[in-house]
Amino acid sequence: METTPPAPDDAAVVQAQLDRPPRGLRGVAHRCPCGNPDVVETAPRLPDGTPFPTTYYLTCPRAASAIGTLEANGVMKDMTARLADDPELAAAYRAAHEDYLARRDAIEVLAGFPSAGGMPDRVKCLHVLVAHSLAAGPGVNPLGDEALAMLPDWWAKGPCVPRGTAATDAATDGTAATAAGKDLSA
Repeated sequence: METTPPAPDDAAVVQAQLDRPPRGLRGVAHRCPCGNPDVVETAPRLPDGTPFPTTYYLTCPRAASAIGTLEANGVMKDMTARLADDPELAAAYRAAHEDYLARRDAIEVLAGFPSAGGMPDRVKCLHVLVAHSLAAGPGVNPLGDEALAMLPDWWAKGPCVPRGTAATDAATDGTAATAAGKDLSA
């Protein structure tokens, strides 16, 4: 899969999803079936020069909440234990780590920084692994694919942030009003 430049209102949608402006936004790495971005590609360095090694960032709050439930239920601990016991899984996960680094390094090399999500030796963040799976496509990150398969259809109730709402309009024009009463311009 290929990252695409953000459409005119994508940054506003992502801002509304995150309740803050996106940092280092380079493009949309995956779109939810509803049409909104659900994974963005971020720059390896933020505009102020701070390293930001999380290349693929999950933005959909519904998907993030469902992943949080998996994490709370001990899925990461079980996956990490399986890495120690299953050499094939460990090799595939190491390959996912190498893929993540190669994709990030194609943008800018962050020498000495890890990939993300705990790769290659443990599972630290399912959000990152799922984001990588969505951005790279099936078969690249085995544990991201597994976690993705465990998720409900987060888009089934419609977009998490409808385009053309107070939230996206506020993010676009810089006003502080949102449907939830939060300041998105900060």
